Amino acid sequence: MSVTIYHNPKCSKSRETLKLIEDKGLAPRVVEYLKTPPSAAELTVILRQLGLPASGLLRKKEAAEAGIDPALPEEALIAAMAAHPAVIERPIVVSGGQARLGRPPEQVLEIL
Repeated sequence: MSVTIYHNPKCSKSRETLKLIEDKGLAPRVVEYLKTPPSAAELTVILRQLGLPASGLLRKKEAAEAGIDPALPEEALIAAMAAHPAVIERPIVVSGGQARLGRPPEQVLEIL
């Protein structure tokens, strides 16, 4: 089973989620999304897999600090998220054509 985690090692929820995955005996592909941000196309796929609009994956405080208006049209918001990855909620786990946000971390277990 292929598992990818969009991870921020400084985030406790992200670290907890990674540990849950590893404790299941899985070796996920770890993408430190602040260093290697997902493209707008990748974000579009992830959002579809999550079943969320772009605003549902937006960290409000960080978006405000970056000057990103959460009311932007979907495509513009996705482009802004790709350009400013710190505004993307974390962690995101993708497996088997599905994705879950690790908030709380146990949420990802349903797709593993």
